[in-house]
Amino acid sequence: MKRGGVVTGAAAAVLLAGGGAAAFVMVGEENTPAAASSAAPAATAEVTRSDLVDTEAVDGTLGYSDRLALPNHARGTVTRVRKEGGVVRRGGWLYRVDGRPVVLMYGDIPVYRTLSSSTSGKDVRQLERNLKALGYDPGTVDEDFTRETGQAVREWQDDAGLEETGTVGAAQVAVAPGAVRIAEVTAAAGTSAGQSVVTTTSTRRTVHVDLDSADQRLARAGAPVTVDLPGGVSVRGRIAEVGTVAEPVEQNGQPTGESTIDLEITLDDDGDLGRLDQAPVTVNLRSQVREDVLSVPVEALLALREGGYGVRLAGGRVIAVETGVFAAGRVEVSGGGLAEGAKVEVPET
Repeated sequence: MKRGGVVTGAAAAVLLAGGGAAAFVMVGEENTPAAASSAAPAATAEVTRSDLVDTEAVDGTLGYSDRLALPNHARGTVTRVRKEGGVVRRGGWLYRVDGRPVVLMYGDIPVYRTLSSSTSGKDVRQLERNLKALGYDPGTVDEDFTRETGQAVREWQDDAGLEETGTVGAAQVAVAPGAVRIAEVTAAAGTSAGQSVVTTTSTRRTVHVDLDSADQRLARAGAPVTVDLPGGVSVRGRIAEVGTVAEPVEQNGQPTGESTIDLEITLDDDGDLGRLDQAPVTVNLRSQVREDVLSVPVEALLALREGGYGVRLAGGRVIAVETGVFAAGRVEVSGGGLAEGAKVEVPET
């Protein structure tokens, strides 16, 4: 698990003591330089008022949602499969067995029986909706398999390359909520069609995170996140689901004593994602938000000899400040003499 690179207050003190700001350590209560700087700062930065968001970076995996080994009920030899990554929509074939296609239809009721003139029910309504959407007329869309339904089925079967039986069974049709993507072919052409021929996903991109259970404070459904993709592109998203069951972490088959919870993240715009699948990404989760606060660049902080921090105003006066959240290269500050728009000195780059 990759943990975040957020600069905490303690880490900032180390940086100030060992970095370029060490030349500006102040003397006691007078707040005057203890030693002359070999490179006195000539640059200035502005005190700004805004929201500061502290983030923590964790590892994630970019993929597609709803991965499923699609059940197969056709018996025979697989004669044709689609390429992995291809998308199948309503009425399209998923694969072929003994030359006959298994066709995708939309819905949430699997084909668990043969639909014919002797059947009625919600699965009949689902079939008729699909037939109508594909351009065939089943008559009134209802729960009754009528003569018109059978005629529409035969017309559909003729066009799809199926035997014109007028009945529909699980060997002909697979059901999914919408278009599916072929994630993996599990039975190559020429092999026997087993319990599954293809593994599918939805066409929706998501990011999965195995979050350390100790970091559950970062997991809030609906919270915004930023995802850093391979190649340096960043996209925005939101936490869609937070797991409720902690899963133990194992290493070499042995429990480590640690556990994780699942996070599922949806992306606001997947237009820049290309065909990336199962790609490692970095997810920046919000750990703390401070609204409407004053902040300065971290490098403007001076370590005071009597303890704490200060900043040097553009006129040369040093004032002590209280620090808050460190985020995105800035730090929340408060103290007498600070105001929005004031200029503070920073090391010259």
